[in-house]
Amino acid sequence: MDKPETPISSPNRRSFLKTTAVAGAAAMLAPASAAEPSPKPPAFELDEMTIADLQKGLSSGKFTVRSLTERYLARISALDKDKHGPAVNAVIQINPDALQIADALDKERRTNKPRGPLHGIPVLIKDNIGTADRMMTTAGSLALLGSIPSSDAFLVSRLRHAGAVILGKTNLSEWANIRSNHSTSGWSGRGGQTRNPYALDRNPCGSSSGSGVAVSANQCAVAVGTETSGSIICPSTTNGIVGIKPTVGLVSRSVIIPIAHSHDTAGPMARTVADAAALLSALAGYDPHDSATAPLLDKPAVDYTRFLDPAALRGARIGVVRKNFGFSDAVDRLMEDCLAEMKRQGAVLVDPVEVGPATFGDSILEVFLTELKADLNAYLAALGPAAPVHSLKEVIEFNEKHRRQEMPYFGQDLFEKAETKGPLTNKDYLAALEKNRELSRTKGIDEAMDKHQLDALLGPSGGPAWTTDLLNGDRSRGGSSGLPAAAGYPHITVPAGFVFGLPVGISFFGRAWSEPVLIKLAYAFEQATHHRKPPQFAPTADLKV
Repeated sequence: MDKPETPISSPNRRSFLKTTAVAGAAAMLAPASAAEPSPKPPAFELDEMTIADLQKGLSSGKFTVRSLTERYLARISALDKDKHGPAVNAVIQINPDALQIADALDKERRTNKPRGPLHGIPVLIKDNIGTADRMMTTAGSLALLGSIPSSDAFLVSRLRHAGAVILGKTNLSEWANIRSNHSTSGWSGRGGQTRNPYALDRNPCGSSSGSGVAVSANQCAVAVGTETSGSIICPSTTNGIVGIKPTVGLVSRSVIIPIAHSHDTAGPMARTVADAAALLSALAGYDPHDSATAPLLDKPAVDYTRFLDPAALRGARIGVVRKNFGFSDAVDRLMEDCLAEMKRQGAVLVDPVEVGPATFGDSILEVFLTELKADLNAYLAALGPAAPVHSLKEVIEFNEKHRRQEMPYFGQDLFEKAETKGPLTNKDYLAALEKNRELSRTKGIDEAMDKHQLDALLGPSGGPAWTTDLLNGDRSRGGSSGLPAAAGYPHITVPAGFVFGLPVGISFFGRAWSEPVLIKLAYAFEQATHHRKPPQFAPTADLKV
């Protein structure tokens, strides 16, 4: 079994563009055919183990941090690199220092008490999250090859402080899926196409594609994704895992490649609500370099695992957002089963609840593109003169120059539109931002919850995974991400069942800073249903009835 590849510290940019990029953009892209046998990997000792399971093994001496790290690295190799494996292509880069970090944490465990629940736990992070180490931070783009920020992202510092082992970085929809309206989720010029582990010819959704697949396929204990609108929730639902999109400001965005500061957040992706809550506890906190976290100043740290209440559905008032249903008969049937189970658990369902506008029109895009230009230019400028590119304009020029590697399937129409936008003082932008917040917050989630005295709102997280189509792009349908994303409010998805073997999630969302309530409800639903099942790496979905 081949060892996972490790990046060289100072890559030869020109050579890489001539060779590796072509492989990344082409060789990894062909989906498995229905005729080939399912390339299932060998049994994995750590399959479906939770953070609590791993900590128990570490405490008993069954595992060491190094042995856990070695096992997960081997799993990554078996699923991503082994020519006889399923090639889900979730991990874009291995941390060359992972085993050294593991050894140091083992030594610390022998001489001191563990730092907490994440001490020695292997974690993967999305490749738009900055690390000041020997890994690059590229957002999947060849334009940022060799780019290493001068400091860790704040959340990375918190993970290191908690004792996590950062195994590496995950592939993503390039530039977090803001380059083009015609993109294919899970594809990047640097990393190629990530594949859904439930059916390899299906899409993993995005933009946190690799994080969702890696968690689902047991390539790590937990992972970190980022979301502007749906980029944690969608890959979580399509890969059968739990995803938490926090309130904007609960988790710092500093040294994360941005899209739009009014929407952007990072958040946990895990196989269980308990693991997601444990990871959120480590990620959340005040950062003086991110003004959105100001409400957390002088606030005590929160242990979100305190809210894991299996009886939380009893008496809870939950609003059913029916306008988010109806895009799939099969998903609707699953949702009805979920609603029935929640009633059996004692939930009070207010059904239906009208909430928010039918559409925001062009105001969301106006905010995204205006903030993209300002925020990305600021991020690139902060990388310093040695950075490969220094502005959105230079990224656009790079993509044109390297069109064969960067734009073989879709272009950069959204980048080009963003480059025409004015500053953050522009009247059109400010009006759009105010409109979005009023419709999603004051006259949206807040109004509906006040009117019906609700603890949370719910709807389907999205449809089952669609077949990956590089020529025509994504064909995703439905979901509940838009409103909480526009509001900057929290949103959790939990596995809700399967449609022809493809997972579907159910969403709980609500007011700003209501993560404790949503975690309670999500955990109670999870414990009542246990819908999570690990993927089997089928070459295609079985549509037999």
